[in-house]
Amino acid sequence: MTNEELKQQFDLTNPYEIAKYIKAVKKQTPVKLYLKGNFNELDLEGFEYYGLPSSCTIFGESEILMPFLENNKEKVQSFRIENDRRNSAVPMIDMTGIEARIEPGVSIREGAHIGKNCVIMMGAVINIGANIGEGTMIDMNAVVGARGQIGKNAHIGAGAVVAGVLEPPSKTPVIIEDDVVVGANAVILEGVKVGKGAVVAAGAIVTKDVPAGTVVAGSPAKVIKEIDDKTKSKTEILDDLRG
Repeated sequence: MTNEELKQQFDLTNPYEIAKYIKAVKKQTPVKLYLKGNFNELDLEGFEYYGLPSSCTIFGESEILMPFLENNKEKVQSFRIENDRRNSAVPMIDMTGIEARIEPGVSIREGAHIGKNCVIMMGAVINIGANIGEGTMIDMNAVVGARGQIGKNAHIGAGAVVAGVLEPPSKTPVIIEDDVVVGANAVILEGVKVGKGAVVAAGAIVTKDVPAGTVVAGSPAKVIKEIDDKTKSKTEILDDLRG
């Protein structure tokens, strides 16, 4: 059974199911091997490689390629190995079918959902079980942790953290409703619900629920006012960025 087939058996919005999936899935240590040597096609039969057998790039699992190198060291002239994970349980999502704008340097784990016309900016991290609603922007270096729920047409500012919840599994994930604006470097802790149209000021530490239509600021964050026209003008969301 492939990891993709296995994934279909679990509810990746449920922390207990996510844990079972991570336990069951085959752990991976993929490597990229740049190889130069006295090899022929027969030597590399069964490998995914690009270039000539005598000078090529091979993709595969460490547990296969490392013994291959050791067993054929007399044929090797030079090699270099690159890898970016070890015993990884959850691969990165396939972004090619997502109807959104996703900029370079983004990390999105498989099992996350990205809505139509979202914008995910450079360096953002979105973990397994997270759900990003249509038209929402996740700005540079923001983090949406496991199971974080973000509504439609929201904005999560640069460097902001929406806390994830896998442990303890009894904790409720962060829920951010539609049309919310979260300022840069704000932190929303697990179990918090931010109501529709609210604004979380930059740098705020949000430890309890935020009523809809209010502005919160500080550490811990407190309501400082209701949303007014001045606030709306300062937190306007641009549709052109999401087209």
